[in-house]
This record gives sequence, C-alpha cells and structure tokens, in this order.
Amino acid sequence: MSRGQAHQITGQFWALKSMVQPGDNKGEETPTPPPELREYRIQIPSLNERLIERESRRTRLLDFLRASPSMEWFKKLRFSSPLKIFRQKINEREEISISVPSPVGIRRHFHIHFKRKINWNSFFGILKEWCENPMNIALFLWLLCVAVSGSMLILLLLGALNTAFPTRDSRNYWIEINNQVLNALFTLMSVYQHPNLFHHLVLLFRWGTEDVIELRKLYCKNGSYRPHEWAHIAVVVFLLHITCICQYMLCGLYWGYSREQRPEWAENMFFILGTAVPVIAAVYTICSPLGKEYELDTDEESKNGDASNNTDRVSKSLFPNRVIVSKPEWVGGLFNCGDDPTVGFLSCFCTFCVFGWNMERLGFGNMYVHIITFLLLCIAPFWIFSISAMHIHNHVIDDIIGVAGVLLCAFGLLYGGYWRIQMRKKFKLPGNTICCGSASITDYFKWMFCWGCALAQEVRTGNFYDAEDDSFYRKMAE
Repeated sequence: MSRGQAHQITGQFWALKSMVQPGDNKGEETPTPPPELREYRIQIPSLNERLIERESRRTRLLDFLRASPSMEWFKKLRFSSPLKIFRQKINEREEISISVPSPVGIRRHFHIHFKRKINWNSFFGILKEWCENPMNIALFLWLLCVAVSGSMLILLLLGALNTAFPTRDSRNYWIEINNQVLNALFTLMSVYQHPNLFHHLVLLFRWGTEDVIELRKLYCKNGSYRPHEWAHIAVVVFLLHITCICQYMLCGLYWGYSREQRPEWAENMFFILGTAVPVIAAVYTICSPLGKEYELDTDEESKNGDASNNTDRVSKSLFPNRVIVSKPEWVGGLFNCGDDPTVGFLSCFCTFCVFGWNMERLGFGNMYVHIITFLLLCIAPFWIFSISAMHIHNHVIDDIIGVAGVLLCAFGLLYGGYWRIQMRKKFKLPGNTICCGSASITDYFKWMFCWGCALAQEVRTGNFYDAEDDSFYRKMAE
C-alpha cells in the first residue's frame, strides 16, 4: 500500500445460527436468537497521518501570529466587550457564574444576579453637606482654574496651539500669562494654609497635653499614640513649610523679573522643590509610623488615659455650679445691636479680632489662626491678583483678574457664615429659614450683607451662656 492511503479492513461477519434445544418443562420459553451482525467498514489512519494530526493540534507559543486564525481560535479567547461591562455597571447588576461539574463530565452554569440600587437621597445628602462648607466650593473653583490654565500652558509648550498662535512672540506672551495666573493661584493657596502650619509649629515646640491630642488628630492615623511621634510630625510640618517657602520664592521671581531677565535655573529649582516636597510629605505620612496601625502597651495606655482624664478634669472644674440649657436661644435679634453698644461697635470695626476671640472661647480653634486666616481671605486675593495683573499687560485679562480678586475678597465673608453654622449646630441654636428655606444659606446671607450685626449676635449669645462640651450652661447664681 502507498503512503497516506488509508488501510481498509473489510470483514464479513456472518451470523452464527445456534440450535436452541427446547426445554424439558413446558413453561420455559424458547430464547430469541441473537441479532445478525451486518457488514460494516472500519477506517484506521496510517501512522504518519496520526503523527501529523497530533502535531497540528499541539498549541504553540506564537500561534496568535497566524495570518488568518480560525473562528474556533477566536472563540477560545473569550473576549468580554467593554460596552457590556459598562452596561452592567449602569444597571448596577453583578452576575456571578458558578460552574458545577456533573458526574457525567458536563459543566452546568448557574447564574446568580445580585442587584443593587443607588440611594440617591443619601448621595444628594452627602453632596449638600459637602457644599455647605465654603472651603470645599473654593477648593473646587481653585482646582478648576488651575486645570484650565495648566492645560493651556501644556498645550502651548507642546505646540498644539501653533495654529491659534502662529508667531513665537504670541506664544511666549500667552505662556507668560498662564505662568502668572498659576503663580497667583498657588501663592494664594500657600498663604491660606500657612497660618495653620505656623500654629502646628508652635504646638510642637510647646508640646502640652492638649497640643499632643490636637496634633495626633491631624497627623496620626485614628488620632492615637505613635512611637517617636514628635519627630515624625516635625518632619511633616517642616516639609510643608518648605513647600510654602518655595512658592513664595517662585512668586518673587515672577513678580520681580520679566520673562527675559528671569533666571531659569532658579525658576526650575523652586518649581521642582515646590512640587516634589509635598509629595514626599504625603508619602512619609503614609509610610511612617504616623500612617500605620500601632498597638499600645499597658504603660502607654495608662499614660494616654491619664492625659485625657486630666483634660476632662480641668474642663469639668471650670464651671462647678451650672445647669445645662436644653433649648438655648439667640440673645437678641439680628439688628438689636443697641442691647450692647460696645459689642456692636467692636464687631463692626474690629471684625477679625472679635471673631477670632469669640471662636476660641466657644471651642472652635485657636484665636490667632482664625484672625489671620479671616484677614487673608478678605485681603490676599485682591493684593495677589492685582500684582499679577500688572505683569500681564493685557487690558481684558487685567480686568477679569481684578474683578475675580474683588469677588474673592467679598466671598471671604462666607468664612464667618460657615463658623456661624457650626456654632448653631454644635450648641443646638434655632435656625432661620427665610432664605431659600435653608438655615445655612440664611446664615451665609447674614454674614455677607450684615457681618457686624451677625457677629454681635454671636458674641452676645456667647456672653450670656457658658460654653463647654458642645452645650450651653447657665450658672446657678444666675
């Protein structure tokens, strides 16, 4: 036989007819004869064909490089469409496929559908709570401005806007405009954050019981004790101070020199430092003992417990004879400044100092931090944006930046409205819903259009009660 030709074995099987002897008993049945086996053919491939077939079925590492893979090969890949995944996410459905092998070897798939629904009321509640803080809204607008100006600067540097700005002078001119805008935005953020950093530095050097507790809440995970925590917190605070100083030096370069006279090495150095140092501070906070879980020993637990007990004992001994006020009220109306003329006069003309003093005695932070932060919010935007506009030399952009600085200074009064809301919620004071049916919006409007009257009302209320432990108290003698 020739190679590749299949060997055929043709056999003829004839039925064997056996003679069946009838049984002796009459009740026995005669067995049926077996079925006849007809002729059939069996095809056995040759040895070479079997080797070729086995070799063709063997999977290779680079089979995917074939020019025209078969449909079976594509089916084995089991691609999952991204649109299908996106549609599943939209419908909030998750499907789990469980393969259970049957005894016969057949896999049966059972599909279990888990459906989840979005709680829109909770989502809008969280969004409303987030928007009630004016610092969050200001941070969002700041990020938006940084994104727009930074994107335009990157496109100019990459040459993507060469058609819009064909000449090199025009491109350099707009690069300088975006640099000045970004410099003003980052300088403004550094100025806002630096008072808190100075306060943290003072707490580190003082390192009292209350100072330790406050710093732990800010820098330690879960606000608990960490080994060598003073040194770790000092490193983070020092790095954040370097960030602000680098931004001030970069700001001085942009304001003191023109684009042609500005030293490039100094600009690059302070830019790299100002970008890398906060990243290092964040990584250090996470990777150091400040961001890790730590189990306290018995001695450390006793020390921390004694410290907290001492602070509680001191706070409880401030007002020994007192009665809690379950439903406190604002003392006087919004425009009743004549009830205490001294308070009304000082609230109107010494707003920042009176506000900081009132916040500290009500338990809302350090007086000097509130004074400097409030002052910067109402003055720094106009000052920084005006100086930046002087170096842009474009009348339209100058006017836009100047108006933006004035608006930011006016909206700085929302800082007082935010802390009025915190005072009302903390001490359970009644709220007025005359503006848009919201007590928070009403508090913001009171500070925006009549800050002196709002602050005087807060000071009169603080004078009438004793504030402690998130509640107002009245002395027994009164």
